[in-house]
Parts: sequence; structure tokens; C-alpha cells
Amino acid sequence: MGNAEQLREWLGQYKRNIFLGGAGVSTASGIPDFRSAHGLYMAKKQGISYEEMLSHDYYVEHTEEFYDFLRHVMLYPDAKPNSAHYALAKLEREGRLEAVITQNIDGLHQAAGSQNVIELHGNEDRYLCQRCGKTYDMRYVMACEGVPHCQCGGGLKPDVVLYGEQLNQRDLSRAVWYAMEAQLMVVGGTSLVVYPVAGLVDYLKPQAKLVIINRDPTPYDSRADLLIREDVGTVLAGAAGLE
Repeated sequence: MGNAEQLREWLGQYKRNIFLGGAGVSTASGIPDFRSAHGLYMAKKQGISYEEMLSHDYYVEHTEEFYDFLRHVMLYPDAKPNSAHYALAKLEREGRLEAVITQNIDGLHQAAGSQNVIELHGNEDRYLCQRCGKTYDMRYVMACEGVPHCQCGGGLKPDVVLYGEQLNQRDLSRAVWYAMEAQLMVVGGTSLVVYPVAGLVDYLKPQAKLVIINRDPTPYDSRADLLIREDVGTVLAGAAGLE
């Protein structure tokens, strides 16, 4: 039995199934792995790490440079969902997937049709006025010069978790609950090294199945019941019957 066939069988056998994904889910949509994109841009910014550029302190102290980095590296307004996103949405519609937990901020899961999406790091298509609370989208920010402002004059802040900020505790608690109740967790496109997100695997019950789909090794490979070193979109499409 092939990997996709085994995964498809488990998705039909178990009822409480969840997906935990990272940057590798969206690379086929033209959104490069964050570290790679960062490297291309930061070659001109010697001595400044991407963690610093995307930190809360940098946003506060160097807001214009922060938004310059955001526009050149982080924002992809024309990105479209790929086969991985569509496969997960199909599995949810068919009752074979309860939730998508994602580290990505691109909103492509929702664009593909997924309904129950927990965005642990926020969404790059939401910008909140720090004065009046009005919300703006990515295209508004892309069209602005320098620091974007609200109509009221207040500065905008992206609704994403910056370095130095805590995850939204409500979203994290929901993710932990789904992990604790899961019979099957499928991990895809993430190296499982960023905490507390990677630690969600530790909440699985001993009898729960763990599937890891990632081209590179992860610290949790030895715990996986099924380890797949293939393209995440190809595997999920096969498991969902999209091929």
C-alpha cells in the first residue's frame, strides 16, 4: 500500500482528524519559504536578522523599514491556493477532517474553501488601526507609500504575531484542544522546530496516529506512524481523491 493510500485509509477509518501545516504547504502557490525569501532581501541589509526585522520592537522603532520589508518579502497578494489547500478543503467538506491548524499567514486555506482554520500566527490580509480599530486589507497596504495610515490618521499594524509577541491564547487553546482530542494528526510542510506550535504534537494521546509529510527531517520523525518524504500537495491530493 502506498503512502497516499495508507493516509486515505486512516482518514476514512478515524473520525477526529486534524492537519497541522507550515510554509511548505504554500510554496507551490508561489510563496517561497520564508527563510529563502528573507535571504534574497536581506543580502542588502547586512547585520540585521529576519527575527529583528519582524519583531515588535522593530515595528515600533523602525516602522517605515518594517513595512518596506513586509512589502518586499512577506506579501503575495496574487497568490492562489494549490492542490494541498484544495485537498484539505475537500476532506473537511466530506467530514474526514475536523480542523486545519496553520502557521501560515497567507489565508490560502480559507480561499480554497476550508472553514475551520486556526491561524496561530495571524493573517497578512488584516491590518488594524491602532487608534480607531478599523480594519484594512493587504492591497491597501501595498498601494500606500511608506507607513500606511487609517483615514483617521492612526497607524496600521498587521494582524500577525511578531517576534516578541505572544500567540493569541484563544487560538492556541483551541489548537491544543483539537490535538488532545485527535485520533489522527497529519503534519505537512513544517520542520516542527518553532514552539509552541511544534509542541502540539506532544498533546496527542498515545493511541493517536501521527503522519508527517515533509521533505526534510523533523525532530518528531521517530514518533511518526507514517513518515512521507514527498511533496505535501501530491500526497494530500492523492489521499483526498483529487488526482
